[in-house]
Amino acid sequence: MIQRKKKQVRISEIIIPKYHEIFNNKSYKHIILTSGRAGTKSSYAAIRANYQIVSDAHGSVVVLRKHHNKLRKTVYKEMLRGINRLQIPKNRFNITKSPMEITYKKYGTTIYFSGSDGIDDTKGIIDEDKPIKLVILDELTEFFDDGEGEDELTNIEATFVRGNSSGFQMIYLYNPPKNPNAPINQWCKKMEERSDCIHIHTDYRDVPVEWLGQDLIDVAEEMMRTDMKMYRWVWLGESTGIDDAVYYMFGQNHISEPEKGQRFSIIGIGGDYGQQNATTFQAAGLDLGGRMLKGLGEYYHSGRESGHQKSPSEYAGDFVNFVVELGEKYGTADVRFYLYLDPSAQGLQEEIKRACRITNVPVSIRNAENDVKLGISRVQKVLTFQLMSISSGQDRAINEFQTYEYDKDSIEKGKEEPVKIGDHCMDAIRYLVMGMWTKVKHWLPVSERED
Repeated sequence: MIQRKKKQVRISEIIIPKYHEIFNNKSYKHIILTSGRAGTKSSYAAIRANYQIVSDAHGSVVVLRKHHNKLRKTVYKEMLRGINRLQIPKNRFNITKSPMEITYKKYGTTIYFSGSDGIDDTKGIIDEDKPIKLVILDELTEFFDDGEGEDELTNIEATFVRGNSSGFQMIYLYNPPKNPNAPINQWCKKMEERSDCIHIHTDYRDVPVEWLGQDLIDVAEEMMRTDMKMYRWVWLGESTGIDDAVYYMFGQNHISEPEKGQRFSIIGIGGDYGQQNATTFQAAGLDLGGRMLKGLGEYYHSGRESGHQKSPSEYAGDFVNFVVELGEKYGTADVRFYLYLDPSAQGLQEEIKRACRITNVPVSIRNAENDVKLGISRVQKVLTFQLMSISSGQDRAINEFQTYEYDKDSIEKGKEEPVKIGDHCMDAIRYLVMGMWTKVKHWLPVSERED
């Protein structure tokens, strides 16, 4: 219980009931908290961290993410919210951004923030009289996807457990991946067998509606109506399994044409280039009024299929013709074109720049972001929330949407990877969505924007 003058804040009133049993329970050394979206595990960790430094004059906290550059906008901000939830005046803390630290003035106990690669730097500034009593690992999946997984977690424990005679704890936070075979899910099952470990799973249904707001509940239940499997993963935090089909949510309802006479001031194009394989350009207009990307057309040529291999300069000429046709049919007088091109196609990019310069066709050309996992996730989102349509004239793309699959062996190994066959349109559309993401993400529910 925290006392501020005569006002008392009961911990039981600011954390959900599922967490009551663990708040002051030091018998568990390892606490795994998983959830769907809005399960409040992050807010619990923040309250627990702040409580640690104000209630124990000899115990500090370290908060880790795999990547240091993601700390400030995520767990650091959450820890500041935790102070507010505990209703402790902020003037009782020294709060700094460089380095990111929150120190309780009365005891000198501190919450440190670090990326996993910078642990040695953090360890060097910790006061030996106030050892780390609590380690919080946020977005734990990153330690398995981008790090060494279980071995890295063991090393982190060994780093900070020194100097503790009792009371040392580690809290692990993550949303379970879809794939039950993912290494982090296997690790969690192994940890559950330990007597010093507890695993608590929550979802938004465990949280009082007034904490979340009815709008958030409505968003969750809308997804439940439109895509039950996505709802179970996103909102309930279930490892629902990986469908063979990458875009299982794609259907006839996504195939439609722009309204008659509709014009667009921004047209995006995703481009995938192949020498022997196909080269394709997939175009969509940004419909600001309708709040969606509307498919407009595609260019597709395969030297392997046609028996005629085209040079980069020929493809550049075809691209210019494609853009001119799009502009005449769909563009406003001041239309702006954006090409998000396969980053490996530097030769083609130079040819397109030259061709556009000669023909005076205004196109902004960008290297496409080629994060396959993130790109697929974003395409899935715009399809699930009906923020993207495909023109019936994009017949190659429509066919690939229906056949694009994950490699079954990779699913079994817990690292799902798409089959690299017949995926050129899918790559181009992924480049397009990634390139237009900053423009379309605002049409998604707040919880889906990745901010």
